[in-house]
Amino acid sequence: MKHGSGYIAYDIVMVTLSLCLIVLGVVLFLACKRKPVESQETVVVKHCARVYSLMDIDAATDGFNHRRIMGKGRLGTVYAGVQENGELVAVKRIHSVLVLSNAGLGFSSVLKWLSSAQHPNVVPIIGFSEAPGERIIVMEFERMVSLEFYLHQNVNEASLLDWNKRVRIAAGAARGLEYLHEVATSNIVHGCVKSSNVLIDVNFCPRICDYGLNFLAPWKKRGLVGYVDDEYWNESGGGGASKESDVYGLGVVLLELLSGRGCEEGLLAKWALPLIKEMSFSELLDPRLVIPSDMKPLVRLSKVASACVGNSRKCRPSIAQVTTILNNLEIEVCI
Repeated sequence: MKHGSGYIAYDIVMVTLSLCLIVLGVVLFLACKRKPVESQETVVVKHCARVYSLMDIDAATDGFNHRRIMGKGRLGTVYAGVQENGELVAVKRIHSVLVLSNAGLGFSSVLKWLSSAQHPNVVPIIGFSEAPGERIIVMEFERMVSLEFYLHQNVNEASLLDWNKRVRIAAGAARGLEYLHEVATSNIVHGCVKSSNVLIDVNFCPRICDYGLNFLAPWKKRGLVGYVDDEYWNESGGGGASKESDVYGLGVVLLELLSGRGCEEGLLAKWALPLIKEMSFSELLDPRLVIPSDMKPLVRLSKVASACVGNSRKCRPSIAQVTTILNNLEIEVCI
């Protein structure tokens, strides 16, 4: 009897375990079946640009009030906007002449594509608005100031950018550009990498803006000369915006960080390259900088800048190579 009771108890335990395994299997199957749908929905919500009506934009900017203007560039005027929920946004109103000349270029399709870019060193595009005679881009705004302002427009602000911060900015800008070139869906060529398109947040983290918008004014020289290579202007044979021209622009930004000087439509590169070759860093460096005791990182940064602007497109380093060097430099200097 005891043996019989033992067998019965054993059978009951095995049946119970079997039932538990079946129930667990059903639960896992249902959970796994649901997950892809939920994940897909999350991605769509996160990365899909919002379509704003012109009335929404008008309300956010107080009718494009001139007091809300934060800056003017080659593509448009940027306003500080406030959404209904109180969130601050940057509103770029494309110049009307560019709107008319690009009427059939699929603005909304391009903006939906660009809005998928999500990276700590890239300014997200939140949405856009399209109406007769109007093309508007809405971007995240976190009280950021351009690198150009820090270096060239306010002498007092430049003193805030010590050597360590400048290395951090160089490496962060390179990471943002590498993401656009190599990681973003349908790789994005920026088209106009320059100090005014590198924004600095309150933590001195650089974030690249205005990426992928060069299609609006590809041959407009104002604001572009000096930040792109000579090959850019060859309209008939392989010119125009490219990953290589973006690397050139980043090289110019590195020279600005080193020297504190503006691009001056290409004169900066012509002035700086011989100084780097001759190792004349006392002449090259921004006089507002405290020269670090260890000159090796400074020499490496200068050589990276030189490689970016001193070579043809075929011989220029890739953004991945530049980023690797600058990341290592940041670790060495800033940590």
